[in-house]
Amino acid sequence: MQQWLNYLLDILNSPAAWNVVEAAFKIVLGVILGRIAGKTLVRIFARPEDLHRAIILRRLSLYTITGLFTASALMGLGFDLGVLLGAAGILTVAIGFASQTSASNVISGLFLLGERPFAVGDIIRVNQTVGEVLSIDLLSVKLRTFENLFVRIPNETVIKSEVTNLRHFPIRRVDIEVGVAYKEDLRFVREILLDVADRNPLCLEEPAPSILFQMFGDSSIDHTLRVWAKSENFLALRNSIPVEIKQAFDRHGIEIPFPHRTLYTGSETTPFPFESHPANGTSTQVPVST
Repeated sequence: MQQWLNYLLDILNSPAAWNVVEAAFKIVLGVILGRIAGKTLVRIFARPEDLHRAIILRRLSLYTITGLFTASALMGLGFDLGVLLGAAGILTVAIGFASQTSASNVISGLFLLGERPFAVGDIIRVNQTVGEVLSIDLLSVKLRTFENLFVRIPNETVIKSEVTNLRHFPIRRVDIEVGVAYKEDLRFVREILLDVADRNPLCLEEPAPSILFQMFGDSSIDHTLRVWAKSENFLALRNSIPVEIKQAFDRHGIEIPFPHRTLYTGSETTPFPFESHPANGTSTQVPVST
């Protein structure tokens, strides 16, 4: 036991052991200073809502400062950094040829970081996928869909695809298609629709609600009610205002027609007569036999 203790003391008293301890201390110090510098840069240069820039600043400061202190620690241990950098360059070239897809994703990720079409926390649509942006990395973009599914989309796919940012602007427009019967007074219908929009607390007063005539349809006169809401209230307004329109139409006796079809046996004949036959609480129409 005494021999082992003496051997351990000899190792601790050797210059090499102190060099290793000094190198480890430098690396740990570099990590600590990198984190502190990252938090400081975030407070100075990043807005509270800009999570994307905050993540980039933290990672950049941590990797840079830790790398510098690690290089100093390796030099203290006697490593030749020139040889290490040369080996790292050769390795990087070999990996680049072996993984061209990954290199393309990295380059695309740099374009995304520079262009910034969306940020962490935004709701985006890439092709048929809609979700909240969790992170923007050098290789891929991570999304969480409304079904609470995790989706990873390569950066190259994002660059080549049409990307829609649903949260880029603070307000969004909700379009509601409304059809009324030909017998209705269109001026009165417009008054009812605007009154519904005025009473809904989620509808914005500016831009003001508007009604756009669409067409004289096969069975109805079609309009589009356009109202605006804050982006976070879009779904709530989209689900609530159709219910309020239906209730208002029922109160005022406004008919929302279903499709009608008239059958002819020829250009010179009159339409087939129809009669209603209720069955199981529902009403179906069949031609009257002649």
